Amino acid sequence: MPDPVEALILDLLEWMGPHPRLYAEVLEAWRTSCPRLPVWEEANERGFIEHLHEQGHAALVLVSPLGRAHLETQRARLGGSTVA
Repeated sequence: MPDPVEALILDLLEWMGPHPRLYAEVLEAWRTSCPRLPVWEEANERGFIEHLHEQGHAALVLVSPLGRAHLETQRARLGGSTVA
């Protein structure tokens, strides 16, 4: 049986896309309190997300190079589309 968290991590990385997004926006859409689906937490733990903090600006997050590589590898393996 496939790991549902892995599939959701791929969905998160695709949803985030190639450009930074507001941290608050991503958390609102992806953070969960369900201990069985720790999508946001697991993606962070694996190093798939980078956090950008500049004084005086809203916090941003983006898919890290490791996250992009993982997404490309998994989507190629599954025969699906990828994010540029």
